[in-house]
Formats: sequence, structure tokens, C-alpha cells
Amino acid sequence: MAAPTKKSQKKKSKERKPKFNKASKKQYKARKDSNDAVKSEAVALQLEDDVPDFPRGGGSSLSKRERDEIRAEVDAEFEGEERSLKKNKRKTLQKKSQVMLDDLGSLFGDGITGKLPRYANKITLKNISPGMKLWGVVAEVNEKDLVISLPGGLRGLVRAADALDSVLSNEVENNEGNFLTNIFCTGQLVSCIVLQLDDDKKETGKRKIWLSLRLSLLHKSFTLDAVQEGMVLTAYVKSIEDHGYILHFGLSSFMGFLPKDDEGESRDIKVRTGQFLQGVVRRIDKTRKVVYLSSNPDTVSKCVTKDLKGISIDLLIPGMLVNTSVRSILENGVMLSFLTYFTGTVDMFHLQNQFPTKDWKDDYNQNKKINARILFIDPSTRAVGLTLNPHLVHNKAPPSHVNIGEIYDQSKVIRVDRGLGLLLDIPSKPVSTPAYVYISDVAEEEVRKLEKKFKEGSQVRVRIHGFRHLEGLATGILKASAFEGQVFTHSDVKPGMVIRAKVIALDSFSAIVQFPGGVKALCPIRHMSEFEIAKPGKKFKVGAELVFRVLGCKSKRITVTHKKTLVKSKLGIISSYADATEGFITHGWITKIEKHGCFVRFYNGVQGFAPRSELGLGPGYDPSSMYHVGQVIKCRVTSSNPASRRINLSFQMKPVRVSEDDLVKLGSIVSGLIDRLTPSAVVIQVNSKAHLKGTISNEHLADNHESAALLKSVLKPGYKFDQLLVLDIEGNNILLSAKYSLTSLAEQLPSDISQIHPNSVVHGYVCNLIETGCFVRFLGRLTGFSPRSKSTDDYKADLSGAFYVGQSVRSNILDVNSETARITLSLKQSSCSSTDASFIQEFFLLEEKIAKLQSSDSDGSELKWVEGFNVGSVIEGKIGEAKDIGVVVSFDKYNDVLGFVTHHQLGGLTLETGSIVQAAVLDVAKAERLVDLSLKPEFVDKSQEESSKGQIQKKKRKREASKDLEVHQTVNAVVEIVKEHYLVLAIPEYNYAIGYASKADYNTQKFPQKQFVNGQRVIATVMALPRPTTSGRLLLLLNSISEVTETSSSKRAKKKSSYSVGSLVSAEVTEIMPLELRLKFGIGFRGRVHITEVNDDNVLENPFANFKIGQTITARVVGKANQKGYLWDLSIKPTMLAGTGETGVNSTNDECNFSAGQLVTGYVYKMDTEWAWLTISRHVKAQLYILDSAREPNELQQFQERFKVGKAVSGHVLNVNKDKKLLRLVRHPLGALSIRNVHGEDKRTGESDNNISGESVTTHIHEGDILGGRISKILPGVGGLLVQIGPHIFGRVHFTELKDTWESDPLSGYYEGQFVKCKVLEISHSVKGTIHIDLSLRISLDGMLPNNPSELGSDEDSTSKRVEKIEDLYPNMAIQGYVKNTIPKGCFILLSRKLDAKILLSNLSDGYIDDPKKEFPIGKLVAGRVLAVEPLSKRVEVTLKKSNTNGTSKSEINDFSSLHVGDIVSGRIRRVESYGLFVTLDHTNMVGLCHVSELSDDHVDNIQTKYRAGEKVTAKILKLDEERHRISLGMKNSYLTDDIDIQIPSNEESDEDVEETDDTRSRMLTDSTLGMAIEYENGASSILAQAESRASIPPLEVTLDDIEHSDMDILVSQNQANSNEAVTGDEKNKRRAKKKAKEDREREIRAAEERQLEMDVPRTADEFEKLVRNSPNSSFVWIKYMAFMLNSADIEKARAIAERALRTINIREENEKLNIWMAYFNLENQYGNPPEEAVQKIFQRALQYCDPKKVHLALLGMYERTEQHKLADELLDKMTRKFKHSCKVWLRRVQMLLMQQQDGVQSVVNRALLCLPRHKHIKFISQTAILEFKSGVPDRGRSMFEGILREYPKRTDLWSIYLDQEIRLGDEDVIRALFERAISLSLPPKKMKFLFKKYLDYEKSLGDEERIKSVKQKAMDYVESTLT
Repeated sequence: MAAPTKKSQKKKSKERKPKFNKASKKQYKARKDSNDAVKSEAVALQLEDDVPDFPRGGGSSLSKRERDEIRAEVDAEFEGEERSLKKNKRKTLQKKSQVMLDDLGSLFGDGITGKLPRYANKITLKNISPGMKLWGVVAEVNEKDLVISLPGGLRGLVRAADALDSVLSNEVENNEGNFLTNIFCTGQLVSCIVLQLDDDKKETGKRKIWLSLRLSLLHKSFTLDAVQEGMVLTAYVKSIEDHGYILHFGLSSFMGFLPKDDEGESRDIKVRTGQFLQGVVRRIDKTRKVVYLSSNPDTVSKCVTKDLKGISIDLLIPGMLVNTSVRSILENGVMLSFLTYFTGTVDMFHLQNQFPTKDWKDDYNQNKKINARILFIDPSTRAVGLTLNPHLVHNKAPPSHVNIGEIYDQSKVIRVDRGLGLLLDIPSKPVSTPAYVYISDVAEEEVRKLEKKFKEGSQVRVRIHGFRHLEGLATGILKASAFEGQVFTHSDVKPGMVIRAKVIALDSFSAIVQFPGGVKALCPIRHMSEFEIAKPGKKFKVGAELVFRVLGCKSKRITVTHKKTLVKSKLGIISSYADATEGFITHGWITKIEKHGCFVRFYNGVQGFAPRSELGLGPGYDPSSMYHVGQVIKCRVTSSNPASRRINLSFQMKPVRVSEDDLVKLGSIVSGLIDRLTPSAVVIQVNSKAHLKGTISNEHLADNHESAALLKSVLKPGYKFDQLLVLDIEGNNILLSAKYSLTSLAEQLPSDISQIHPNSVVHGYVCNLIETGCFVRFLGRLTGFSPRSKSTDDYKADLSGAFYVGQSVRSNILDVNSETARITLSLKQSSCSSTDASFIQEFFLLEEKIAKLQSSDSDGSELKWVEGFNVGSVIEGKIGEAKDIGVVVSFDKYNDVLGFVTHHQLGGLTLETGSIVQAAVLDVAKAERLVDLSLKPEFVDKSQEESSKGQIQKKKRKREASKDLEVHQTVNAVVEIVKEHYLVLAIPEYNYAIGYASKADYNTQKFPQKQFVNGQRVIATVMALPRPTTSGRLLLLLNSISEVTETSSSKRAKKKSSYSVGSLVSAEVTEIMPLELRLKFGIGFRGRVHITEVNDDNVLENPFANFKIGQTITARVVGKANQKGYLWDLSIKPTMLAGTGETGVNSTNDECNFSAGQLVTGYVYKMDTEWAWLTISRHVKAQLYILDSAREPNELQQFQERFKVGKAVSGHVLNVNKDKKLLRLVRHPLGALSIRNVHGEDKRTGESDNNISGESVTTHIHEGDILGGRISKILPGVGGLLVQIGPHIFGRVHFTELKDTWESDPLSGYYEGQFVKCKVLEISHSVKGTIHIDLSLRISLDGMLPNNPSELGSDEDSTSKRVEKIEDLYPNMAIQGYVKNTIPKGCFILLSRKLDAKILLSNLSDGYIDDPKKEFPIGKLVAGRVLAVEPLSKRVEVTLKKSNTNGTSKSEINDFSSLHVGDIVSGRIRRVESYGLFVTLDHTNMVGLCHVSELSDDHVDNIQTKYRAGEKVTAKILKLDEERHRISLGMKNSYLTDDIDIQIPSNEESDEDVEETDDTRSRMLTDSTLGMAIEYENGASSILAQAESRASIPPLEVTLDDIEHSDMDILVSQNQANSNEAVTGDEKNKRRAKKKAKEDREREIRAAEERQLEMDVPRTADEFEKLVRNSPNSSFVWIKYMAFMLNSADIEKARAIAERALRTINIREENEKLNIWMAYFNLENQYGNPPEEAVQKIFQRALQYCDPKKVHLALLGMYERTEQHKLADELLDKMTRKFKHSCKVWLRRVQMLLMQQQDGVQSVVNRALLCLPRHKHIKFISQTAILEFKSGVPDRGRSMFEGILREYPKRTDLWSIYLDQEIRLGDEDVIRALFERAISLSLPPKKMKFLFKKYLDYEKSLGDEERIKSVKQKAMDYVESTLT
């Protein structure tokens, strides 16, 4: 296309001319400006392609560098002229410079014709415009944006929303949270388009460049017709399919596809959805509108865009590779032409040579052909920039080998650009890096002639100033100040650094300052001054240089302060939490002020807290009145915890030092004077040397609320309190209490949770009330909580109306949890009533104190009147005014004292006003100066009699009267006067003694008080006799004080409770239900008789059969009516009716006293598929598992039919859960062993006698038992069956134990879920606590026949026998077995449960076998004969050959009859072991062992190097053991000297080529053994985990032929290799008597070594020590050692071994250490004291060394195995909080709920879905649904599957799981409906094929031919529909 005309160019030039003229003038004038240095530094940074300074964003201005370029051109044109020209010449020069500026600052797009430009196109902040397409490099990937390095050192920003097209952004964001980091990486080349330009608000001259990477904008003009083969395109990965990736080009008109098998695909790179991919167009399918790409990196980097006719500029994309030819050489670059119609320029920084010299123009001749990539396109001006950079041409970003701030001393000058700068060669590693130094950065002063000062090839010292990522070009600086500057880069900035900086920008919130090195920082407005300033512009001027201090430098954002105190502070700083040490003094600034203290900030974001007590404030002062936010404060560190990031501070520099004796301690009694009174408290000056002040809140002045208010009103400063309790200490302030209930019991009040014990009553006070309960505090911060239901006896009562904050209460401790530090209380009056008279005692003492305070103004004589009014004395008074409630009496001696006689106390007398009477004193109110009198004769006459005998006699009689009464004596009293708070009582039996009793109690002060009337009789207890401490009063306690205050509801209930427990009633039957009789009796009473309350032994099948509705029966009440239905519990048992009421009550008190093994009978009340639930009594339930209900499969199949609701069932108690009152029953007797285990060995500290530990869940199962079972899983290969025999107990049926006869397919006829009858063969326990049970299904075993188990006798088929012992095998014996594993050298077969045999390749067949694995698949039945037996090593060799092809002409010797001790024999070495040689005797199949001690008369160091397999040897028979088939040989020369003439045949051929090596055999066994690993479902049982446990810890009973690759095999061989003792043979008869001691020692050594050869477990501690020294990292050995010590009952040594193992095992062996921790858990769980705490201590230690999640799961597994469900639930709650993102943990939570048959599964699922990452939701929901199908409610599982399939309908794996679960349930209609839904989906053919095949297999399993044809027809219909 043609370029724009000159006219249009001129027009555009004119439009831009004023802008550039203006800029040109400013820049030219700036050369003489005095502030030039300031401005140049502000602008110098704007070309750097460095990490953005604070704040980030925008490019940078090029005005300074443009000016430098103009200077260079001007100097070139006017080199001969002088600089000091006159004004007119200067104007001319200025005009020319403007032309240069236009050439540099504008973009041109000249075509073939037109004027050639002088300069190459360059992108600057001046000419960049929206719509421009640029090539860039990703410099930073942030959470919300990308930073792109652009050409020319510019930087752009890409918002997250602009990084992807909207088609993909939603999908990517949903799958991955921070998707930018997953899609983009630093150094990635991208094409982008300019969206907009924003001026930076903070800094003038800077602009933010906002970019977009959306392909919809870059490919806007693309159509499918424009796409050509060979073109390179960029696309998003829209989705990942099985065979490739579907691509999206940002356009809806066509799509792309990249095959996975493409050779260019890198397998190391993980492709994600939304990722950018570049590919070459290989094929275009215009019909389907699909473009097929290839992503081979080499092809993509070399693919050149073809010269297409009519290509438009809109189709040019940055990064496109084009063929170009040189058109002309420019001043600063090259002009190239490409694609026929286009021209582009390359600037100096994008040439082919990264180090171009001054002769660079010679490299570019006219019309030279070069490959280049498009760098930028400006559609508006048609300007195109190209690059020849070799890295970019190869489609790779240039590498960066330098760091900003680095100094290079020997940098070489490559080129000097006059007036512009220097090009340097930086000697970086591994390759050099080009760097450019602009003229403004060369020196401090202005440099005019660069070429004179710097010569090419000279060396300079340079500091890296920035880096352009796209060009691979560093920018440097040569100024001396740059090397001396304190701060040059962000990494140089340290917190606390004091530095001078220049203000470069200012707004109303902050200021931007710049350090001398160019780094910028932010100064917030709060830190501009010591105090808050309204107008920061007045103090901070742009360009001003001020001193700042660095506050923080997180990431690359630096904040500074100008606060004078901080800047000039000489104190140390805190820049991390580790810097804060106790006693450290520093400056900080207040960030927040609360009532309880101040938050103080330090450097680098570190924050501390100063509590109110450390602020130096007096009591009552508000912190905000003394301090303000932003204030710099000097503070002292009192304590710090770097781990929790907490620092505690004090504003008091010197802590108050008081000796320990002078310190006021918590809970102590102190005295003090009132300092002052505040509205809410009394401030006390405490009498101590520390001069402390304390406060008493108004509520703590007295126990009685009203008395406290009255006392507060009369208190004055200076009053002394003698008894004050220290409640809490907050720094120097003390909280005090004057409550009598607390001060009198100060020593008993708890201050720590360890001092609180359940079921004790403790005094405290209410500290807070909430809707759900009440908080009660004791000393310090020790607080308990009383739930609403435990706070009052009336559950409907409102807590705010029943209690008040500060109220004294008595609390009954219900529960103390030391772990969570929670105390649960009860405040019910029924359990917390007073047991003394302290409440009323304080009332009277306080009344006396208030009276004294009221009269304190006078001389105190006013209280002398009290002496004349002693209680009980008679006084003369004058009748005054008569009132409605009584008569007023006045006294002559005491004018201001009034007496009062109530009508009840008149004694029936009629009094006249003014008459004189004698009255007895009943009560004296000292504060009110009021006396209560009585005219009753019993009081007046008693006093007169006493007074007539004189004063002395009077006192004596008074003492005698009170002496008759004793403390705690119960008396009958009469109410004489009812006061507001107390009663005045008379005790007639004791001479009408006067006593006083409180109407209320501590906990019932605000309750409605019980009403009393005069003359009412009450029962009370004497609590205190008259003495000064009781104000001379007799104090009583009403017995009714503990009774609950009646409410309306309780009164109604009382009316209905005339019957009591134990009463006999006559009742009428109203209804007969399956489990209870409904009765009515009395007036409106209803009751029930539980089915277990009919007869004594629960033996009747239908107990209610003899009862009819309307029948009247006699019953005994055994339980009160409950609140819901008001049904009384009755009993009609004969023993109950015959006994007394008390006996009946006691007999109904179910305590769950059942013992293990006891036979009990109950009635079925509930049934489900797995359990029958029985009721044993009214409160005790039992459960019977389906597999424990019978042994015969047909009975198990009819489980639900056999156990109907109401049926009587008997069973034996297996275990007892006393908390839940639940029994577990089994139908068969437990036997003596299990009962002994329950009551003896398994009993633990803290458990009840009948609780059975989790380890004894299998104690009712013994070897030989016949059990019912259910096939849980059919294991693959020859793994056999996994059979469930209990709720969580599984056993394994070996492949040879499936059938009696040897059948080719013994698994036929068995299926999962089938009920079977099995026999227990063996029970083994591993060290980890797992139990391995071996079962058999062979009916020939004893007890397996249903009818007559003894009919199997001599008629038993010999083929059904199994060889259990290797001793039963002998050569030539016919055997059968199943192929276990096949390898190229032979195969292994299963002979029985414990024996395997090997068959060499040569013995597999008489003929040649091409493929052993095909001929002998796993599980094939074979028959052969035994070739050789090695009992010592337990190796058996078998042949399947039918003919004898041995090649030996002589008959082989196979028996021991031909061998004798002392014979000299020859043979070949069969195998070399560390402990000896196995020798095959010639002409026999027998093998002998020559022990290492019998090889030579001399010591043999290394047996392996001296002997080899196949060598011929001669030996002497030392010992023959015919029973064990063992031959002991000796090869010492001394044995053979006497028989030297024996000839040794030498013509035997070695069968070395046939014999397999040990390594091969070991590998065979490893493969075969691993192939039998049992798979088990998650959560099946701890017993199911035996396969996993064996992988880490082999079982204790390891035999050589079972697992030859076990750890023990290696350990024994190592141990024997170290054994150097020589052991003698069977020659002790030849020894002399003096060597007897030596023989005994050698026999012990031989016995020990033989045990090791037999794989026997070591029997002494020394033998174990050998093993652990040889294998210190094997947890198996250590755990064996621990088990050995436990068997010796030495628990402490077992613990010591565990600790030693944890120290010894290498830290890298994490699994081995975890095994030890698990064994330690089991040890402490069984023997710890107490077990729970011991296990927790070990658990906390294990968390520090192992993966916390694994440790938690290990502990959870132990709790589940031992059935500690409460602890397991608590642990799971912690795990779901700690590992809330773990799917496995949430599944264990769900599984636990389902196993315990608890509700709440849905709530757990909801919580899990909120916590788990979204990508785990499918797994969690599907696994939870499977658990629901198997253990829970299948309908819930269905709803889960339906919900997830609605969201992911195309997930065939989900459909498959769903279908499998439904198939397992077996509802055919539901299954077929689900299949129909599945095959009706619109899915790819491969997935539909899977669904149809599954449907067909299901119908085939049912055998319905019509259904099978129907499914096939539907499949054919689908195929036809897809083809059409």
C-alpha cells in the first residue's frame, strides 16, 4: 500500500509543531537554568526499564534524552561555530533544533516513494498513542496486573481483565483463583495493544500506559480467508481434550486445534486452560472452520511470513518474522523494506550485532537480505519498527546477566556517540552484556566533547542503572556520586536509615520523595510532621531537600517519616519481632487508642501493644485524654513472642521495683483507706510499701445489692477498710472486694484451674451475662460458665432478671476441662444453697457499720441508745399514734428513737394513746433508729422473770438459754415479724428464744421471694449463736432456702405429683403397643409399662399376650412423669410388686452392671440392614451385628425376617458402654479367654470394670471358631478374598483355602456381598496394633459341615489336603498348586497358605516354552512333583516335567539311609551365604549346609570372595537330622586328612546356566509378593490396613518362604556376617574334659545362630542390640525390641527404647520415625498413667518432627481401633479446623458420623464445601455419596450424585460410580432408569461406548436375554444416529 502523501505529512507536522516547539524551548532554556540538576535528576529515571519505583506504573519521559540527541545533531552541524553566539544566531540554531526534534519525536510510515527520513522510528511517551501494537516482555506477574517491558525502555500495565478475552476469563477464574501466575511467566514474549494513556497524578511528566493482551483486539481484522498455511498464529488454550488442545484466536469465526502427538509439544511444560500458545498453521479445514497448528518451537521460530498479495497493515502482528532487504542507512539505524509494500526502521539498539562499533554501517549494504521481526506498528501513521536482535529473531527474550546496582570496573568502551553517550561492553558472566551510558550520566559536570574524553577500547568504571528487558540492554552511570551514594537501588534501603531526599511530588495525602540515587519513597501525611498538619503544601515544597528516616521497605515500596523525634532518635530500632527483647527501649508511634491500651507501630510494620496498666495513667483516666494517634512515644519492651508476633510494651521507662515481701498477691487480704469516690467505684490507697492503689466497684462493697448502695452513699475519703480481698492485679492497679462471702473464705477461693474439682461448691461473683448463660469469676481471670439450663431451676426464667453483674453467687462445679481451660458450673439454688448464715450475718454487720458512719459526724454518742435495747429485754414506753399496721411507741430517755408494735405482737390487748406499757424488744434497726417490740406475754413475762433476779442472774439465765441451743441443731420456729430481707423468728421449745433468718440466698437475691405470714411455723437450723461477730443475734437458716421458688408452671406440676416413686397403684390398660403398655391411674395420671418391666427374666416371647384393653392391673411407680408427655414409668414385675417401695426404687435404678460374657435377653425395637437394636431394660439398650447373629449363610440372608420388632433375643455381652448405657451382643459364647482379657489384661486406669478396650475387639474370636462372614472384596490375581466377620473386623481367605478340591478357578461362585461360613485358621498381631486373621472356606474342615461335621473321616479325598509344614514335603512327592508369579526364568506356585515353591524355566515343561507368562498365567492350576526341599532356608523346588530328563545315569539317592555321619562326600556349591555354603550332594537331590565355622581350620574373613556357586567341593558329614531333613557338613582339612585316598569325580557338568541367582530370586519374590498386596477401601477398618502396615513394618511371624525380601532377612544376614566366633560341630566326644566350659559357650553361640538361620525372633536383649546396631534405621527392629520388653513387663525400658529409636533413626527416614511414633502412641494408650494425657504429650512431640497431617491421622487411627469415639470426635474437630483444605480429613469426619450412626452429616458436608478448594469438590462429594450408599442413607447419596451430575453431566466417571453404587444396592428398576438416563446423554462416542458396555454387562449378569437384545439395539441406534 502507498504511504501517506507529503501534504498529509506536513499537515500532521503542523498539528504537532506547537507542542514540540513549546517543549523544545523549555528544554533548550533548561540548559542555563540554575535548577537544571534538579529537573534532570527527576527526568533521568524515565527511560529505565527497571522495576517501577513507588508508585508503580507508567512509562517514563524521554525529554532529556531527546534533548541529548538534538545536541548531538546540532554539534555535528555547527561544529566549527562557537557556543557564545548572539541572540539572532541562537534563534536560528533553535529553529533547526526544532526540526531535529520533529524528526525524533514523530513517527513516519513512508512507502516506496517520498522523502527518506534521517532517523529511525522510536517509541516514546510523546508519540505513543492508543491503538498502537507493540511487542513486549513480561517483567512482573502480580495478582491483579502484569507489567510489560516495551520497546525503548517503556513500561506498560495490563489489568487482569485485559489479559484474556471474556470468553475464557470467567472459566479460568472459576478454576484457579490467581490465574495470572498460572498463565504468564516472567520473560514471556507477548503482543499487546495500547488501550489508553493516563497522566500520573503524583509525578508530572510521567504517563501510565495501559495495555491489552486480548487476541480479539490484536486479531480484529483476521478472517479465515486471511489465514494461510505456514503462518504463525498466537491462540489461547480453550480446553484440554484427550487427543489435543482446542484453541481460541479471540474470534468467533473460526477455531483452532493442536494435536497432543505433535512432535513439538514439550512434555515438561504443563499446559493450562487460558495459556498462550504459538503455532504454525499446518492445515485449514474451511468446512468446519478449524485451523490445525503445530507447536514445534524450532519450526515456530524459523517460520517466515509469506509475501501475500494485498496484505493490509491490520494483519501485521508484533513478533511476526519477515524477510527484509536494506533500503537505506539512517543516522541512528537502518530502513528496511518487507512484504513488498511496507517499510520499517531498526534503531541502533536493535541491530544484529549487540555491540555495534562506529563502523556498524558497513555491515548493511544496499538490498542486503535479512530476517527481522516486527517490533511495533502504529496504524495511524503506518509506522513500523523492526528488530534484528538475534535473541528476538529466534523468538526468545534476551537474557539478563546483570543486576541493578552492580559495579563493573573493567567495562570496555565499544562506541562513542557524539552528543549522545557511550556503548559499553560489561564483563558479566557467563556472557558479556551491552550497556549504554547517556551523556547526562557520564559526569557530574556537563561534558561537551565525549569523543575527546573517552576513546574506543578504553576501560571505565560503571554502575548498572537500569535494564531494558526487550533489547537486553543495560543502562549505566559513570558519575562519581553514583558510586558514593548511600542508596542506589531498593535493596540498599534499610529500615531506620536516615537519609536526605528531595520532594518531587505532593498531594493532600502524601508526598513522593526521591533519594540521591534515584529511588523514590512515600511519606504519608501523618509522618510529615510531629503533629497533624492541615496543609502539607506549606511545609513541603516540591524540590525541597529534607532529612527523612526510612520506616519500611516491603517489596519495592518504601515509606519514610519526617517526624523530628524519630529522625533524631538515637535509640535502637525494632524492625522485626525478633529485635524486641525484654527491657529494650525505643521510639514508636501510636496507631490506635483503645480503652484497654494503645497500639504502637515500629519499623517495617512491626506492632506492639501497651496495656492500660503500663500507660502511666491514674485510675479513672482515659488513655485518649493523655495520648493521641500519631504521637511519637518512648516505650519499653516488657515481653515479646516472635512466633505469635506479639510485643507487650510499657510507657514507664523504669519498672516499679518492689521486694517480693511487699508485693500484694492475688487472693490476699489487705487493708486500705479511701482515697476518693467515683460514680462507679471507690479508690483505695492500699496499706503496703509499694504505695499501690486499688479500686472497689460498687457491686463489690457488699454481698447484698441494696446494702452496697446504702454503704456507698455514706462512705467518705479517709474511711478505713480492714478486710479487702485482692481480686485481680492489673499492673499497678488492684481490683478489690469487700464482700463478706469472699473475704471470709479467701484461702479457699481458687486462682488456677488446677485448684477446682468437680462436684464442689465455690463462692464467686457474676462477671458477665449473655443470652445463653452466665459467667462466674473467681480470683484473677479464672472464669467459669453456667449455661442457661444450669443457671436456674426454672428453665423459663430470664437470666437478666435473675442475676446482675457483680452479684455474689455460690456455684456448683460440674465439669473441668484442663485442655480447653473451660469450667462448667451450675447456679441452681437446689444444688448451691447456703450451708451457713454468712449471707444474713454480713447484712447485720453492714447495718451496724452504716449506722456508725451515719453518726460519725458527732462524737458517736448517738449509738449509745442501742445499749438500752438489747434483744429480748423489756423496756417501758408510751403508746403513741395508732397506724393501720400497728402502734407507734415513744421512749422518754430516747426522744429520737421510735418503737413499733405490729397488730400480731399486741397479744390481744386494747391500748389507749398515752398509756405506759412494758414491751419486749424483738429487733433493732440501728441505722433507722427503729425498734420492733412485742406485747405478747410469752416474751414480756420471760424478760420480767429474768430481770427480777438482778442483772447478774439475768446474764446467767441468758447464757443458759442460749447454751441449750447447739449449732446445726434443727428447730421449729414461729414467724414473729416479716422484714424486707429477713424474718424475726421465735423458738417456743427453747423459751421463745429470738432468732433471725434470711428470706433470700446468694443466688436468689433477684428472685421473687417466698411469702411468709406472721404466726407461720417454719423449720430452721441454728447456724450461729449470739456473739459480737453476729451483732449479738441468734442466726438461723431456713430449711426451705434450698427449695426451688415456685413458678406458675411448677405449681401446676406439683398438683399432679401426689404420687411418688415406689408407690403401688391400680391402673387400667388403655393401649397395647409393641414395646409398651399404656395405662391410666388416679385422677388424670397416665403411665406406661416397658416391655422389660413385665417379667423378671425377659424370657417370654410375647409378654403382652395375656393383657387386654380395659384390664385393671396393679403396678409400682418406678419413674416420675417426664416433662413432655407426663407419662409415669410403671413396673409389673413379680419381684417389684412383692418388694417394698424402696426395694422397687433401688431395683429400677439401672446402673448398667453387666459383665462380659453374661447371657442377657432383650426385645428387638429397631432394625436396619446391618444391626438389630434391642432393649434390655428401660434405660439399657443393646445392638447385635448381622454377622454375629448366625453362622449359616441362609440365616444371615434372612436377617431382617428373623428379627422382627418385639421378638425376644438372647445373646452374650461382648462390651459395655456405660456412658451411653449400650451393650454389644454376640449370639455365641465368648469363652474363657475373652472374658479373662476383658477383666484382666485389658483393664486400664480410669476405665470401668466392664469396659472393653479397643484392642480386645477380636478377643471373642479364636483360632478354630466357625463364624458367619460376608465377602467384602475379591482381591486380584491370587490374592483370595477379603471377608468381613465383624463391624470393623476383616479376615483374608487364602487362594488355596477357597475350595476343598484343587480347581482351576476356585473363585468361581463367589461374589462381593455374598454370605459365607468360614473357619478361623490363625490370628496374628502386628507391632502396629493391626490384627491379621486367616480364614478358610473349605467345608472339609471340622465344624464346617452344616449337619454332621464328624462324617469326614478316612473317606476324605487326599487331594483336599494342604501341606502346611515344609517337613511334610519330600522329594518325588506329587503336589498341586496355583501359579503365583511368572518371570522369564521360571515361576512361583502356591502350595498352601504358608508354603510357596519355585519352578525353574527348564522344569516347566518337557518341551520348549516360548512365552512362560502366557503359558502359565497367574492363578493357573498346575501339578508336579517335588525336586528338592531345603528345610533350613525353607526353599522348595518343583518340576512339572513328566519324564526324567536329568541326564544322570545313576539312580539318585533321596533318602538318608545311604548317608552316615563321618562319610566323605563330594558335591557342588549351590549357593553362597554369609553364614555358610549350601552344597548339593552328587547323585542326590539333597542339600547340606557347611557352616562358616566348618569351612577351614583358619579363620575365613570373606566367604563371598573365596567360594563361588558351581565349584566342586569335598566335605565330611558331621550331623544328620532325619526329622528335619538337615545335613551338617564340614570342609576343614583336618577332617579330610584321614580319608585322602577318596576319589572325587570330576566329570559332572555344572548346572550354573539353569540355576538362578539370588538377586533374580529376590526380584521374583518381590514382584510376586507385591502383586498380592491387599487393596482396601478407605475407612474399612484398621485391620484392613494390614497390607499397608506390612509394607512399612513386616509382621513378627516372618518365614523364609513367605517373604524372602523382608527386612528381617537382611538384618539376620548382616548380623551373621559380623559373627566371627568359630562354632564346633558334633565332636564334643573327642574333646577333653578340660574344654567342657568352652564347649558350652560354643553350643550357646551355635543355638543362637541356628535360631537366626530359622528366622527366629531374637530372644535376649543382647541379640536385639546386635540387630539395632546393624540396622539403626529400621523401625521394624526397634518395634520388635519394644514388644520384647513389654512381654517382659518392663514398660519403662520399652519407653526408653522408643526414645532411643527416635534419636537414632536418621532424620530423612520420616516414615520410619512415624512408625515409632505410632508404636509409642499404642504403648502410652495401654500403659500410660493416665493414658489420655500420656498420649497427648507424645502426640505434641510427634507434631514437631513429622508431617502434622500424618501424625493426626495416625492418632485418629489409634482412637478408632481402640473405640475411643469421644477422643476421636474431638481430634476430628481439631483436624477439620487445622486441615480444612484436606479432602481426606473431611471424609474421615463423615465416615466417623456414619459409623457411629449419628446425625449431622449434611452440616459437615456443607462446612467442607465452604472450606475445600473448588477442584476438590467433585472428589469429596462423590466419596461422601459412596459412604452414604455403604454406611448411611442411600437417598442422601443419590441426591449428592444428582446434584453433582447436574453441574457436570458429561463426567462419565461420575456416572460410573453412581451406577456401581446402585448396582450394589440391587434395585433393578432404579438401576435401569439410571442407565437409560445415562445413554440418552449427548456425549462423545468413546464415552457413550463405555456407558453402553457397562449397561450390557449389567444385563448379562442378570441373564435377561430380552433386555440384552434391547441394549444392543439401542447401541446400534446410537451408532446410526451419529453416522447420519
